[in-house]
This record gives sequence, C-alpha cells and structure tokens, in this order.
Amino acid sequence: MTLSSAALLRPQSLALIGVSDDPSKTAGRPLQFLRRAGFDGEIFVVNPRRETVQGEKAYKSLADLPKRPDHAFILTDAEKALDALEECERLGVPVATMLSSGFAEAGERGIANQARLEAILARGTIRLVGPSSIGVVNLHNGLTLTANAAFAEPDLPKGGIFVGSHSGSLIGALVSRGKRKGIGFAGLVSVGAETDLSIGEICLATLDDPQITSYMLFIETLRHADKLQEFALEAAKRGKPVAAFKLGRSEEAAELAVSHTGSLAGADEVADIFLAELGIARVESFEGLLEVMPLLQQVPASLDGPRRGRVGVVTTTGGGAAMAVDQMALRGVDVVPASEETRARLREKGIEPGEGRIIDLTLAGTRYDVMKATLDILRSAPEFDLVLATAGSSARFNPELVVQPAVDAAREPGHPLAVFLVPDAPDAARLLAKAGVPAFQDPETCGDAIAAALHRRAPTRSTPLDSSAFIGETTVLDEVSCYRLLEHHGLTSAPYIVLKVGDPVPQLPFAYPVVAKVLDSRIAHKTDSGGVVLHIADAAQLAEAMQAIVSRVEENTGIKATEILVQQMTRGVGEVLVGFRRDPQVGPLVVLAAGGIFTELYRDSTMRLAPVDRAAAMEMIQEIKASRILDGYRGAPKGDLDALADAIVSVSRLAAETAPRVEEFEINPLLVLPHGKGVCAIDGLGRVAG
Repeated sequence: MTLSSAALLRPQSLALIGVSDDPSKTAGRPLQFLRRAGFDGEIFVVNPRRETVQGEKAYKSLADLPKRPDHAFILTDAEKALDALEECERLGVPVATMLSSGFAEAGERGIANQARLEAILARGTIRLVGPSSIGVVNLHNGLTLTANAAFAEPDLPKGGIFVGSHSGSLIGALVSRGKRKGIGFAGLVSVGAETDLSIGEICLATLDDPQITSYMLFIETLRHADKLQEFALEAAKRGKPVAAFKLGRSEEAAELAVSHTGSLAGADEVADIFLAELGIARVESFEGLLEVMPLLQQVPASLDGPRRGRVGVVTTTGGGAAMAVDQMALRGVDVVPASEETRARLREKGIEPGEGRIIDLTLAGTRYDVMKATLDILRSAPEFDLVLATAGSSARFNPELVVQPAVDAAREPGHPLAVFLVPDAPDAARLLAKAGVPAFQDPETCGDAIAAALHRRAPTRSTPLDSSAFIGETTVLDEVSCYRLLEHHGLTSAPYIVLKVGDPVPQLPFAYPVVAKVLDSRIAHKTDSGGVVLHIADAAQLAEAMQAIVSRVEENTGIKATEILVQQMTRGVGEVLVGFRRDPQVGPLVVLAAGGIFTELYRDSTMRLAPVDRAAAMEMIQEIKASRILDGYRGAPKGDLDALADAIVSVSRLAAETAPRVEEFEINPLLVLPHGKGVCAIDGLGRVAG
C-alpha cells in the first residue's frame, strides 16, 4: 500500500488512542500540543475508561467515532496497541503512528508481539510509523502529533527543512536548538523501529511538498538502504539537498570479516561511501547537522568528480580565523590565498590585503564599508569556491559592522558566503539565519559543515541496491581456486605449481627464486600461521622450506598441511589490496588499499559500491596515499595504473557472479608492475555460497 503523504502530514482528522487525562504525562501531551499549536482538523479522543479526557469527550473505541480518522496515534502499551492497530486496519485507517515499545527488543513476549504486528501489516491495508515512534510533526499546519516534551516550546519557527530521525528525543533537540539559532522546520518524524515505514520511504512521500525545501537525517542504521537510495536520487533531481548525521564512527561499530577487506570496510566506512554516492552530505557533529543546511542550499553538488573546495577567508580577528582555518584544513578543504589580481583590486579600494593566506582586516578597524567592499571583491574572484567571513567581538554588540555587510553582500551575485561568529552572538546568528546566510558558532562546526558542503557530489549511484543475504553454508576458497576465478575475469597471477607434501621436488616450470606457501582453505592468513617461506634459491632449499612449513603450520594451527603452492617470485613497482565483500545493508562493495601484511595497520584504503566503472576505479587509485609510490614518487618507475584500474573493475564485477555466488574476495597483494606490464596477483582469498 502506497504511503499517503496527506494522511501522514496533512490529515483532516486524528484519533488519539489511549490518551491520558493528565497533560503532563507522556500519553497526555499530544492532545495538549495539538490544541496549543492550533491544529484545525478534527481530533477524536479514544479512552475506554473515561467519559472525558482533558475536558474533551472520550470515545470507547474507534468504532464509536462519528467518522473514520485519517491518522491514528496509538499511545497504549504493546498488547493494547496491537488491538488498536487491528481495529484501525479493520476500519480502513490509512496511517497509524505507534508510541508503544515492547516488540522485537523485549524478549520472548516482545517477539510474539512483533510477529502479530508483522501479520497485521502483511495484509497491506495500513501503513505504520513505529513502533517506538515519538511522533510526527508538521509545523505549517499545527500537526504536533508527538509526545516529545520539547514541543511544549511556544512559537517554534517554521521553515523548509524536513527531519527524519531514528531517535525520538533528537527531533525535540533539533527544534529547541533551531529556535535559538533562528532555524525553522517544515516537519519532523521519529521513525522508531521502522517495522514498516522507513526514513527513506517517508521522506520520499514528501518530496513534492512545496513547503519542504531540504532534508536533515539523524541515522542510527542503514537498514532499508534501498528506500534511502530511492529518496536521495529523487531529492537530487528536485534540487532539494540532504544532510545526514550518522552514529557509529567508533571502531566498536565495525563489522569484521575473515579477510582484511572485512576490517577495512567496517560499518562507518560503508556508511561514508554509501551516503557520498547518494549525494548526501554527511556531517561529523550534531551541531553541524543544524548549521549545514543554508550552505548546502548555496553550494551546488559537484558534477565533475571529487573536489577539495577552495575557500577564501577574510577576518577581523586573526586568532578566530586561525581556528576556522585549522578545522577546514583537517577535513581536506583548501584555504587558498587571494591572487595578485584580487589583492590589486582590494588596494584600489584602499584596503591593504597583506601577504598572508587570509585577508586580515583587524588593523583597519571594523567598518561596514571596508568589510562590504572586501566581500564583494572576494566573492567575484575566480580562485575561490566559497568565502568565509570571520567576525570578532563586534558581532556581539555591533553586528552592523561585520554581520550586516555579510547580509547585504549575500543579496548580490557571487560565490557562496558564510560567516563564523567567534564570540557568543545569538542576535547576530538569528540575523544571519533570517537572511539565509550560513552562520557557524564554533570552529569545529564551521570546518565540519564547510567540508561536508564542498565535498558533496551529485549522486553517482543509480542502479538498485542488491543487499540480498545468502542463507546457507559458505565455502572458503584456497589460493588456487581464487586464481582460477580471477582468470575467468581476465586477471593473471604469478606462475605457480602445486606440490604434494612428501613427494620429491620436481623440475619447476619456471625459474628460481620462488616462494612456498601452505595451500589449505582453512588457513586464511598464511604468514600468521608460519606457512610462507620467501627467497628460495634451489630445489634443496625448497624441500627444506616445505618441511618447515608443515611443521610450523601444525604447531600454530593444529592443521596438517598436505599441499604446498610454489610460486615464482615477482617484483613490482608496488603492491595493493583489491577486495570485494557484501555488506548486509547496502550490498556489494569493492575496496582498494595499500597491500601486504600491514594493510590493516596502515588503514590506507578507499571503497565504492560495486560494480564500479573505470572512471571510479581511477578515482579510487588517486584517493589512497600508496598511489604516489605507484605513480613514480621521487623518480621511481611508474606503475601500470591503467591495468590496476582494469583490475579493480574486474574484481568489482564479482558482485554479479551467480555460479558460484561470491560472498567475499580479496587479492592481497596485487603487484603493480611497471607501466605497460600490467598487474599480477600473488595471493588470493575468497568465500562463495555453497
């Protein structure tokens, strides 16, 4: 059943089921908030134990109402909530929001409740926000259908931002902090457990609402990533920017797999690349989520690949500007000096720009005419993508000297303009917010928001996600099986032969020196088990190495090796890891990293949703620090980066393998040979279905 945006956010009638007579209680707040906000639709109170609730007539059940409501807010405990949802479904109520908890998270009884809930929803005649949703809000029509205590705040400012949040308390935090900063919202929804409606599907249903101009997302998980992708792509088509703050940057959140690829593609790294490929600006801080939106509405997403962004800074306080510059630089934003042509234009206006990276007007004194002229010149200078004005103490008591010039300059054509307020200047912040000028009140948020806006790209991902999970056994491939799979996709390995333990060493089909490695699918990391010997010069040394490997592997792992892979030693310009795995939420990913046994230690890696094309593969190569070694660092030979890009594309295509279905694959290391000589795999690890 398609979600009705009208029933969700513009209902003509509401039913509050289980509302309390005490307006100070959680279940009593929604009625109080709706009346205070002036909701002009009909409100029906359902409470079988009372004749009146908060002075209003109470009905015994939904069936007793004079009409079917468009939207029901269920405020009871889990068991009664399920009874109410059953009745809503039977009477044809199109949307319900459920505050109740006590479902999948609540032990055996909760699991039974969850099963009943899913059975009701499976009938396909009602849509649900929740359970554990604190409510739905549309500030433009007074729909404060929420139990969040923050909505007792009077005179909440209205605006164009719609908020989708996994956390119920956070929607209240956003509106209260937003009021202090002069930031208004169109609507907010707490999705709770997302048993039915997800953040993506709800936001998707609101896209054609002319009162909604942009979106803020507070995300705890990427479940229902397919709906989030669909929404993000449609939002980009309509020019409505999306910003997200996602929990889970800590290492504890990472999902580790058997290979290095699994640890490199942890939960937060996956979220980063997923959001980036959808054109969603990810901020690092909650305050950044609040303050980034005016900037996103001015800074268009990049259409030509990654950009660092070039920022020009003008200030009336050198120390304040230095704090902002530090925070931008830490996040990969380029703070660039004015060109000689721009400095000459400033001097023509009687403004001395100095020779530094920033234009420091401190000694000139804080004056409207000086700041306005400087901003006008910098905003027309071709060397900048954005101009940041840093305002000192005058912003608190004399906003007309620094803040007003910024407001006036922003009305005229030119590069995007933002202001960093060094002192606590709430009046100045509200003045800037009212004028639509991005304003930041601490240096960390300033750097966070500017980096998120300048680094945002137009969506690069349009193919549907494949996050289907394989239910069943998986098989780990040994190295030789990995090489055979690679050959199917046009990738070569160093020459090798497999020898049986105990057999005499034969004449090898390639020259010494060689490497000997244990060949057993149960041993994922051969070096750790003692299963590798390098620089073997002749047959006698090879026989000794095989005996040593068998002994060490049995001692370290308890596994008695029966086969040894012997491979010709090959040297390249450098080595990388190219890997692939399936993420349970966003689907297949391809990873490129500095290769070798210290891959996880270096953490020099990048990734994309798979499959990737050649242009994306070349971007990946440029994003890792190891690419400098591969590209002729300090006169060293250049590696075959074209062949490396082709190899990344080939590995990413393993996502499409069905016979067998590849769950995880890694080449580490993949040798990058000199330019024109290609690449060569010298180890492999894979896991397939079946």
